[in-house]
Amino acid sequence: MHTHLFSRVAMAHRWVCGLLSLLAVAAAAAEGSAEPLIRLPTQDEHDAAPTPAPSAAEEGITRWAVLVAGSSGYENYRHQADVCHAYQILKRGGLKEENIVVFMYDDIAQNPQNPRLGVIINHPKGKDVYAGVPKDYTGDQVTTKNFFAVLTSNKTTVTGGSRKVINSKPNDHIFIYYADHGGAGSLGMPNNPWLYAGDFIKVLREKHASTSYSKMVIYVEACESGSMFEGIMPQDLNIYVSTAANAVESSWGTYCPGWNPPPPHEYLTCLGDVYSVSWMEDSETHNLKKEAIKDQYEAVKKRTSSSNNLTGSHVMEYGDKTFKDEKLFLYQGFDPANVNNTNRLPLPSLEGAINQRDADILFMWKRYEQLDGGSEEKLRVLKKIKETVAHRKHLDSSINFIGKLVFGFEKGPSVLEAPRSSGQPVVHDWDCLKRMVRVFESHCGSLTQYGMKHMRAFANLCNNGVSEAEMKEASVGACGGYISAKWSPLVLGHSA
Repeated sequence: MHTHLFSRVAMAHRWVCGLLSLLAVAAAAAEGSAEPLIRLPTQDEHDAAPTPAPSAAEEGITRWAVLVAGSSGYENYRHQADVCHAYQILKRGGLKEENIVVFMYDDIAQNPQNPRLGVIINHPKGKDVYAGVPKDYTGDQVTTKNFFAVLTSNKTTVTGGSRKVINSKPNDHIFIYYADHGGAGSLGMPNNPWLYAGDFIKVLREKHASTSYSKMVIYVEACESGSMFEGIMPQDLNIYVSTAANAVESSWGTYCPGWNPPPPHEYLTCLGDVYSVSWMEDSETHNLKKEAIKDQYEAVKKRTSSSNNLTGSHVMEYGDKTFKDEKLFLYQGFDPANVNNTNRLPLPSLEGAINQRDADILFMWKRYEQLDGGSEEKLRVLKKIKETVAHRKHLDSSINFIGKLVFGFEKGPSVLEAPRSSGQPVVHDWDCLKRMVRVFESHCGSLTQYGMKHMRAFANLCNNGVSEAEMKEASVGACGGYISAKWSPLVLGHSA
């Protein structure tokens, strides 16, 4: 089987995306083009009419933005690259620095593994997007609590950082962009706990009740990001939402080593995410005083979808869709350099995209390949690969066994994995979901960003009336003998 996998890699000149293939390669190690173009739906490229003057709707409007990279670690380079790129677009669009709040761990630009110290790129041929980005909330300040405080303009609950908040007024517009790992009803944060959909919707309701904005647009890049809003996002908050994926599927990293278009040869990690680079490269190549929200949605949806049913995701929209005809400049600003653009956009090959949950393994393996044979560093990287893979297998098998203990050996796994019908939230009792996560982690170790794939299992335990006591008994039965300080929630914190 290993030979077959290696032959497929050789024939395709790229890595096979799935986790099973990556594990096969790691196991084996332990034992021993043309760039397509599309024309996006916008005005005729020869139309060089003067840019219209600001509309009456624009007058008196202040644009605000919150940009969140919810991960840390060089293997997650792409999330901070996405957010830095978004900042540059908004800044060129005329948004003031004091009106843009940036959350990022800030451990990428100066990371020893970064081949261009002090520089972050988001495209194989891209310029530095790190320079000038404000460090509002970095390191241990990148938390769900601070994000909520910033959004609701609550300086009294902000911890550290620049203390910059969204002090918006009734006529103002707000743009939120969030890039990270995700699971059913949850988004990651580099510092636990994660951000949960139930809490996020409560905060959005609170923001709306304060009458401190006119309209809001939210873009979310994460696996299963649709589950943050499916069946729970109100339509009367004047908030439009677009997500990289529906409620049950992964989102995808791109500009990854081994695929077309690849990053510069010295990079061992993915530079961006398919959905994220799609909306940003669309914004950079369009006159945003002519392109509407709905136009960008359709363009990004087309670019992000899979052409071969192996990669790609279904871009979704939620909330208030009544103002989709509004022009994007009202939220992202307007760059005068785009008045006479050609509107031709280079596409990364979606066949080269990688499941977000496997990108860290890809990075570690690429680093292992690069290091000199027999070196201490190479052995350390191999050890880390083995430990990471072992913990992944432990999580998968433990949750599977819990399902069997609770629901029976025949139907247990299928009950845990079953998605709810369209239009229903992933869970009704969000506090129950958090309790299930805490009980599991107390006995079985931290879920980690990979374990977010199992959030639906915890939700379904709640949806089927499983009590906290029953969950504890099953977790002890599945993980009673598991000891690993490295993955202990006492060290990493609880995810809920």
